[in-house]
Order: sequence, then structure tokens, then C-alpha cells
Amino acid sequence: MNKSKAPSSNRIVAQKSVQLTAREPVCLSLIEELQKLRQSMHDREAAMQAELARVSPKYRESARNLIHYLALRVHDLRSVQDQLAWLGLSSLGRSESHVLANLDKVLGILHCLTGQEWLDKSEEEPAGSVSSRRLLGGHATDLLGTCPHGRPVRIMVTLPSDAAADYSVVRELVEAGMDIARINCAHDQPAAWSDMASHVRHAAKSVQRDVKILMDLGGPKIRTGEVAPRPPVLRMRPQRDDFGRPYKPYRLGIQSNSAPRGMPDVDGCIGVDDKWLSHLVPGSQIDFSDARGAKRHLLIVHCDSSGAIAESVQTAYLTPETLLTIHGAEGKKWRSTLADQIESLPGVIHLHMGDVIRVTRDGLGNAAVVDDGDETLSKQPAHIACTLQQVIDQVCTGERIWFDDGKIGGVIRSVTDDWLEVEITQAREGGEKLIGDKGINLPDSELDLPALTEKDLQDLVAVAKEADMVGLSFVQQADDVYLLREQLDRLGRNDIGIVLKIETLKGFENLPELMLAAMSGGCAGVMIARGDLAVECGYERMAEVQEEILWCAEAAHMPVIWATQVLETLAKTGVPSRAEISDAGLGVRAECVMLNKGPYIADAIRTLDDILRRMGGHQVKKRSLLRALRSWGGKELPNRKSAHRPTDGLV
Repeated sequence: MNKSKAPSSNRIVAQKSVQLTAREPVCLSLIEELQKLRQSMHDREAAMQAELARVSPKYRESARNLIHYLALRVHDLRSVQDQLAWLGLSSLGRSESHVLANLDKVLGILHCLTGQEWLDKSEEEPAGSVSSRRLLGGHATDLLGTCPHGRPVRIMVTLPSDAAADYSVVRELVEAGMDIARINCAHDQPAAWSDMASHVRHAAKSVQRDVKILMDLGGPKIRTGEVAPRPPVLRMRPQRDDFGRPYKPYRLGIQSNSAPRGMPDVDGCIGVDDKWLSHLVPGSQIDFSDARGAKRHLLIVHCDSSGAIAESVQTAYLTPETLLTIHGAEGKKWRSTLADQIESLPGVIHLHMGDVIRVTRDGLGNAAVVDDGDETLSKQPAHIACTLQQVIDQVCTGERIWFDDGKIGGVIRSVTDDWLEVEITQAREGGEKLIGDKGINLPDSELDLPALTEKDLQDLVAVAKEADMVGLSFVQQADDVYLLREQLDRLGRNDIGIVLKIETLKGFENLPELMLAAMSGGCAGVMIARGDLAVECGYERMAEVQEEILWCAEAAHMPVIWATQVLETLAKTGVPSRAEISDAGLGVRAECVMLNKGPYIADAIRTLDDILRRMGGHQVKKRSLLRALRSWGGKELPNRKSAHRPTDGLV
């Protein structure tokens, strides 16, 4: 029996020898190519000694690994990866965190396969597969605090304005699972930020865990200026069924002009003369002609010391010129007053494809003025100011411009000393509404804007008192980071962490330099601010861009905050979309996921917590984890017809 198997065994050995001989040229070619690649990493590191000298000692090895990664990614390595995979070796596809160590391991195996000697070079390697995870974990903890038990990713939440006055708002967020509170310094005032921070610390203490505070500087954000308000009009509109029949009347609160505005359980409020109001009783009828000249009526259904409540089953428009008349006994009309304290409607500019709008240095925005005789002839195009006047001097004809997070797109057709003339090239059918305080993006323009505005410098005083970390908005170059670090040192807060908010194409293109500059301090991180960044780089490129940021940050062992529109529909409406659930699952590749405010934000936190706990067992960065599955584990696959769908498939 042994004799019969011997020849077969010899044939296998011979076959293996032939295979090895066939693969040897491939191995030798790979050794030569990878040695060149290794040398390029050392050359680049030597060329960047000046930058490395400014890096803090705690980040020195991480900075070296980042430089090696940059040298690696200069080359197109796809053919090399195919050959390595054919040999059954690491294809360098997950080497971000330990580039040189991974390369050396592959070289060592290739040397063994070709019978060559390989000397251990671990002393030259800044990080290995194990030490790199330790470096990233330490840097993430320094900046973001410790992860909660069972969840590998922190959750950050933007605090709403009412968190300053209402402690229970913050307490609910902390109890739901918030690990980091974000205070947006583009809104509210320093006193409100201080109250928010105090509530965060109080709530954290009550649940006996640490909750960090990030304060975002507003930065040189370009926004639309104010738009002239529309005339004061109150539209009273009852709710109707599918047949147009009113089933819920409009409830109008009627108060004295001298009373504080606002009544419970009403749809709108107006002010009236005190004496006229005193004559209202339940059952009184109010007659008036609305702004269109339509005859309308109101019925008084309730009166008390705060005023009266009237109901209407007809749509009507009230203005300050509307005369309200009480319908007296036996059909006699007596005692009239004007509707008062009707608020002006916020200004809106309606824009359609092909329209022209001027972006001006200052002044109130307004809609286009058209010819009375021919509405197609515009006497004056629509115009709106921008908050950073110097932008007008820095853009060129033919460059793109976006308004309101990319909802409205245009091209700059001409530039003058006082305005930019923009042709609208992208808007929904039926048009879009542009209002004040909306973002403006200029992705094609070379803008020279201050890293820290005058407001930012003032806000830093409050930030230094309250924050654990500061978000540097619209950061574009390394000098921006060094300037912020100098200001924090001046305020005695050299310990505060810096978060690089990548929101522009220039910031993305300069990301490695920004990271090296941020490594000059104690702790730093990167925020993928996908809102502005998507507008700047184009939505079709956003997936690629966020991947590259994740890779670069992993190479620098720098924590990432995954931000913008995560579970946004859930936070705003209480019901998530399928797409945003999948998007939230990708957040497990970051060290922190940020949620924005909304009426259902606590539900969003709990949902995100559940998603991240589940996904944390399946993936770390780019690496998929082969966690044991409950579904059919160790058993034959069931027949398709009788198979039942498992609940979650996890052990």
C-alpha cells in the first residue's frame, strides 16, 4: 500500500518544483519593483524632514507612516497587486496604518520563495499591524474620549439652541447615548454656549460618564445676505378632505395690541384695539373683506382674559389694512378695527433655469423687477448680497457658483466692481426659493480668505473656557492650523484638540499638509464635512473623496468624524430612509459619527447606537471581520422553499 502511493507522492513534489520555477521570475520582478517602492518612501521621508521636525514627539511615528503612504500612493500598483494575489501574498490593499511594515513582510516572503536571505528591518518601520492600532486608539481617546462599552464608535450630536435654556434637552441626549456635544459657534451667543456646556457637564456627571465638548468656529463661510421681507400677510387656511370640504377650521387668536403675542391651541395670532376686543363674546361674528377682496367671516368660539379665539372654514388673507367688523344683533354691523401685529413674511427670491441674479457686496436682496406692460421684460434682475465682500474681487467669468447646499447652481457670466452677474443653470422644475443666510460655494475659484475671521478670534475666548476640542471650519492650508494653534497657546489652551473640517476642494487637496500641521499639537482629528464638500467636489465624486480621506487619516493614525446628514430624515421626521440606514452603517469605519439636531434626535441616537454596535462586529476600517454567523452555522443549507429568514444572522 505504501509502495503504491510513493510514485504519486514523488509526482506531487515534482509538480510543486515546476510551479515554483515558473513563479520565480514573477517573484524576482516583484522584489525589484517593491525595493524601488521602499526606497521612494525613504527618499520622501528624507525630503520632508523640515515638516517632521514640527511634529509633536507623540505623533512622530504616525507622521512618518503618513509620508510613506503618500509615497506608496503616487504609483499605480494595480498590476503589482494582481501578481501578489496570484502568489497568495498580501496585495498591500490594507496597509494604510503600517505601510513599510506590510511592504517588508511581503519582501521577506518573496526572498524566502526565491531562496534569498532577508534581514529583519523592523527597526526602520514606524508602525506595525498591532502597534498601529494602538497608536490610532490612543490618539482617538485623547481627542474624543473613551468608547462606550460594546460600541467601537462615539456619537456626536449638535446641540439645538434651546439646550442653553432647558437642561432636560441635554439630559435626554446624554441618556440616549451622546458621547460628544457639538456647539456650533455660527449660531447663538457666548452666554448661550456657556449654558450649553454647563448643562452637558451636569448631565454627564449625573450618568457618571465623560461627555466631551466640541465647539465649531464659524470660519470664512460665504453666505447670502438678508432678503427684503415680503408684505405682512396672514394666510388663514382650514384643512380640507379629498373633496375640498373643510374638516378642521383655521383657529385665529385675537389679542390686545398691548398683550404679549402668542396663545395656545391656535394656528395664528393678530392684535386688535382693546375696546373692540372687549365686545367679543362666544357666538359673535366678524365680517371682513380679505386682501383679495373676498367676503369672509369669523366665528368667535372662545373668550378669556388672554383674548378670543375665532374659527374660519374659508381660506382668507389678512393684512394690516384689513377692517374687521363685529356683526351685531338683528343684522346690524357696528364697531370696526384694523387687524394689527401681522408679521412680515421672510424675504424670498424665486429662481428658475435661465434667470439672472446679481450677487452684490451689500444691501438687501430682492426679487427681479419686471415691466408692468410685459412681465417677460425685466427692468432689474434679482439681487442678493454675500457676507464676504472680498469674494467679488477674487472670482472670474465662467466659474461655477452654488447656493443653498447645491440646490441652486449657476455660472458667473460677468464681474463688475460691485456685483457678479450669475445665470441660473440648475434648479428644479418650477423653480427654487433662495433666502438669506444660505451657503454660497465657489468650487472653481481660487479664494484667498482668512483662516480665522474677526468673529472667530472673538469666539475663541469663549471656546478656550468651555471646549475640549475646537473645529477649524473651511481649513485650506497648513498655515491656517498653525495660526489657530498660536491663538490657543496665547489663551493658555495648548491642550485643546483641533478638528480639521474638510469642507472645500482646496482643503481636501492639501489634507496631508493639514494633518502634519495638526500633529504639532497634543491631539487632532479630521471631520468629513460632507455637506459643503459634496457641493465643492460634485456629488458624483463624493464617495471617492470620502474614501480617500478615510485612507489618509488611517495612515496618520488620526481619528475621523463622519458628519453631515447621518440619519437626517429620522432626526427630522421620526422615520428613517433605507439609504440613510446603510449610510449610517458605513460610519463604523470612523471613530465618531455626528448627528444633527431635530425633533426626533433622541430616537436617531438610539438607532445609530444599535447600528454601530452590530456593524462593529463585522468591520474595522477597511478590514472585514469574519464574525461567526448564527445562520446555518455548521449545518447544511436548508432547502430554498422551506428556508426561513433569520432575525439578524449574528451570534
